[in-house]
Amino acid sequence: MKSFTSDQVQLGFIGVGAMGSRLVQRLRGHGYEVTVYDLDRSKAVALVDYGAWVADSPAEMAENAGVILSCLTNDYAVRDVYLGCEGILSSATPGKVVLEMSTVSPATSRELYVKGANNSVNVMDVAISGSTPAVEKGTIVLLAGGSTDVFEASQPIFQALASHWFLMGPAGSGASMKLVVNAILGIEMQAIAEAIALGEAEGLDRKRLLDVLSQTAVIAPAHAGKLTRAEHDDYSPQFPVGLMNKDYRLMLEAASAANINLPTTAAAFQVNSAAYKEDPTADFSSVIRQMEKLIPLSSRVCDSQSGA
Repeated sequence: MKSFTSDQVQLGFIGVGAMGSRLVQRLRGHGYEVTVYDLDRSKAVALVDYGAWVADSPAEMAENAGVILSCLTNDYAVRDVYLGCEGILSSATPGKVVLEMSTVSPATSRELYVKGANNSVNVMDVAISGSTPAVEKGTIVLLAGGSTDVFEASQPIFQALASHWFLMGPAGSGASMKLVVNAILGIEMQAIAEAIALGEAEGLDRKRLLDVLSQTAVIAPAHAGKLTRAEHDDYSPQFPVGLMNKDYRLMLEAASAANINLPTTAAAFQVNSAAYKEDPTADFSSVIRQMEKLIPLSSRVCDSQSGA
C-alpha cells in the first residue's frame, strides 16, 4: 500500500464542526487537497477560504477521495453516514480507505470494519485524544485500531495532525483506548472538582486555592488550564460537557457488556449529568461549578475577607 502523502492522495472529510474544521485546516496547511461535507453546509463553506472543496453529499465527497476521514458527534451519525441506505460503505469503490475519528462505541467501530471489508474498503478507527486547542497546535494523540498496512500508509496524514499516534490492535481497539483515556480525563476532573469544593468548605480563599493547586504535581497538564479558567468562572467549551456525558455513557455500556463494575465512573457520570442538564453548552470542567453549589454559604470566604 502506497504512503498517503499529499501528492499521492486526495482526501474527503465528513463532519467539520469544532474538531473537524480544525483538522481540515491542518491538512490543508500540509498541502492535502480536501473535499468536505457537513449537514450544516455553512460549516463546510467556511472552509473554502482555506482551500477546501465543498460537496453536496457524502457520496459526492467520497467519489474522488482515496482516503475518507470523519469526525462526527455520536454512533447514530456515524452509522447513518457509513451504514445507512445511502451510506458510503455500500457504494464506495474497492480500495478506498476510511479513517473514522469519531468517539463511538468499539462495537460500532468493529461493525464498520467488517462492513468495509465485505466491500473491499479498509476502515480504521482513529480516535482523537485532545481538545480543540491541541488540534490547532498539532499536539493531539491518535489511537488507532485496524490494519497495520493502513496504519503505516497513513503516517503522513497522522504527522499533519498529531504529535503521537499509536496502533492499539485490531478494529475497535482505538475506540476502546479512547474510552480508557477519557475515563481518566473525566474522573480526574471530578476529583479536582470535589477537592476544590472541600478546600472552599474548609475556608480556603478560592483564588489562592486554584492558583496553588494548579502548581502541584497532582494536576495533569490536561487539567491545569481548566483551573485558570475556573478562577474567572470561564466554562466556555473546549471539550463540551455534552461530549463528556456521551463518553461516560459509552464507558458504562462497554463495562456492562464486559460484565465489570465501574463505581467511580458511574458516580462521576452523575455529577457530569447534572452539570450538562444545567448548562449543555459549557465545558466539561463545569463540574467544578456543580460541586461548588454544594458548599454551605457560611463556609465560603468573601473577597473582602481574603486579603492579599
